[in-house]
Amino acid sequence: RDALLRDGNRLVASLYNDRIIFPDDEPCRPLENCYQQRARSIQTLFGEVCLKRRYYYHRPSGTGRCPLDDVLGLEGAYSPAVARLMCRAASLSPSYEQGSADLTVYAGLSIEPRQLGRMVAAVSPGMSEALASLAPLPTSAGSNVSVPVLYVSVDGTGTPMRREELLGRPGKQEDGSARTREAKLGGVFIQTSTDDQGEPMRDPDSTSYVGTFQGCREAGVLLHQEALRRGLGLAQQVVYLGDGAAWVWENCRLTFPGAVEILDFYHASEHVADMAKAIHDKDPDRAAALHRRWSHDMKQNSPATLLAEARTLLDEHSDWPETKRAAIQSEINYLESHATRTLYGDYRAKGYFIGSGVIEAGCKTVVGRRLKQSGMFWSTTGAENILSLRCLVLGPHFDAAWQARRKLLAEQRLKARRWLPNENLKAA
Repeated sequence: RDALLRDGNRLVASLYNDRIIFPDDEPCRPLENCYQQRARSIQTLFGEVCLKRRYYYHRPSGTGRCPLDDVLGLEGAYSPAVARLMCRAASLSPSYEQGSADLTVYAGLSIEPRQLGRMVAAVSPGMSEALASLAPLPTSAGSNVSVPVLYVSVDGTGTPMRREELLGRPGKQEDGSARTREAKLGGVFIQTSTDDQGEPMRDPDSTSYVGTFQGCREAGVLLHQEALRRGLGLAQQVVYLGDGAAWVWENCRLTFPGAVEILDFYHASEHVADMAKAIHDKDPDRAAALHRRWSHDMKQNSPATLLAEARTLLDEHSDWPETKRAAIQSEINYLESHATRTLYGDYRAKGYFIGSGVIEAGCKTVVGRRLKQSGMFWSTTGAENILSLRCLVLGPHFDAAWQARRKLLAEQRLKARRWLPNENLKAA
């Protein structure tokens, strides 16, 4: 392998320095000096190569440019292929240190962990911009074929942040301060079939994610854009799964009107358990039995029956302490506020998922395994960059977004090269 890499290194170096294939003879702009054969070491899959190219230095601003770097698609001192591997390693590994070690073992690349972080910071914002420009993906059933059921789900999970990032933010600590900041994660997946028992089956590899540390509205916009890319316009039915957070359902109202709204069954069951514990506060066994019976009935039908029983108990036991009655009434109010989202019997009869396990698992795998490791404390920008990139790498859009980003960069550089002679003459 070493011998082949040495041969490959010589070939790549010869190719990169071939000015017939890759010309870099742009004319100087006003107040620029051109320096020939400026050397730079570039890391490629075949090792380091020495690249010699023209360097244009703008004296008044103290900035320089190398057109050949843009032509070759270099990311700093790295070839496009190496930069792509760095992004994948940085986002898929539990830490930058582990990503650096993986690159050494799997690709023979010796890259410092901090360089992975710098690459993520340089690439991730452009990848997010490129993602927004992508056309919808073909569905699992084929291009332009309607999707039977498109599921949309969203949840949040706390991520440890640096102390300066949390100043003034309210939290759940005893003193009211915060130790984490919520990462909002959205997921989209497709269902085209059910099993022999009529239970819904998620299409293999049909799940994609978007994540952000921005506000609720920004998270809703990102999720809606992802749903459009995944076939929202072709969906026969859209199902929105979520927990009881108010912002979750407000985003649904604003961005997915007409969707079937389903409150996660296990979340609803937890509230049923709390109500049963409040009723039998001195008998855990009776509370557990009541919870099992009520949850089973709710799964087969809806909470209507258990709510009627709970109201009857309140009427019959006017002697209960006010705190106990308030706790029971609070759970009744909660389930009543989600009455149209808890018709689980109807949803199951139609073959819909009634649990948000996909997005809850996503919070653990997408966010937790990368951003919540022991000893990690993030800046908001750093966490946003790695989360956005990780969602891309774990989903179906990474390759397309990578190519779209390169295209956008080429267009931006083309615009930068356009200048009117009279304006530049005046500036000179």
